[in-house]
Amino acid sequence: MSLPDYKSTGKQSSPAILHTPVVQLNVGGLLFSTSLGQLRKHPESKLAELFSGQPKLRTDAQGRYFIDRDGSHFGAVLEFLRSDRLPTDNIQEVHKEAVYYNIKPLIKRLEETPQLFGELVGRQQFLSRVPHYKENIEVLIRIARAEAIAARYSTIMICILRTEEDLGFYDNAINSLEADKESVVTFGPWKAVPSVKDLLDCIRMDIESQGYTVSVEPHITQRNILSRSYDYFYKLIFTWW
Repeated sequence: MSLPDYKSTGKQSSPAILHTPVVQLNVGGLLFSTSLGQLRKHPESKLAELFSGQPKLRTDAQGRYFIDRDGSHFGAVLEFLRSDRLPTDNIQEVHKEAVYYNIKPLIKRLEETPQLFGELVGRQQFLSRVPHYKENIEVLIRIARAEAIAARYSTIMICILRTEEDLGFYDNAINSLEADKESVVTFGPWKAVPSVKDLLDCIRMDIESQGYTVSVEPHITQRNILSRSYDYFYKLIFTWW
């Protein structure tokens, strides 16, 4: 099926001639109707590329163009193409779709919303300054799953070193720990305003975003009159059932 490219002839056209074809879409099983002009509205986008010249998509049994992607938020993308209206819900999910379809005006507008501005400019910029943050989250989940066999809870010890001074005491602190020292996951230090509590909130949020139930508790060490007590340690508790 070929979709026409309309080019100006220099003459004034009637309204009927200006209408572009209606395009029927099947996006992951959800059905949408729109005009070819809307799909080509932003020439640098993936949608414009897919529907420029000969369409680069397969069709379903009813002849609708098929995009093999979850269509749950495609309606919000279409609404922006039609009216420049931003969604009020599911901002992060719509942003992912905007990035996938490379609709730059929608990406920019969404990233200026309070929901994404705080995440991208605040939280993610902070986490980028915490060494090996993403890798440590993966390690925590891997250890927790390994310890889940025939258990209701998995408890992993984490060590938070806020400053370079804290890092200097790391060896003494880890040696004072009664728990298995090999499985302790260490975060920090970092050069940014957020506190230890802020980092712990981020760890919990990012693990819970993957579907896990997790809580954080301080690890209380036994105080010895002859040695220093360190408050760098926390227990991360996964609940499985």
